[in-house]
Amino acid sequence: MACRCRPLAFLIGLPFGLVALAFAIVGAVIWFIAKVFTCCCPCCICWAGIVNVAAFVVKLPVKVIRWFVDKIPC
Repeated sequence: MACRCRPLAFLIGLPFGLVALAFAIVGAVIWFIAKVFTCCCPCCICWAGIVNVAAFVVKLPVKVIRWFVDKIPC
């Protein structure tokens, strides 16, 4: 049976999660701007790539915290 409650891992990963959260806020702003430009000029394929990268950056804090929690044993 795997132990899913790892408060120590959460505390160790929290500073990295906060840095990732700052990146996520920047990613959300970039996503919004790129999405507006994509709607205005759909022929610009580069904006679609920027939107995809920004969406990945927005999901980064959850991935960082989960990674830390998985690395530390019970």
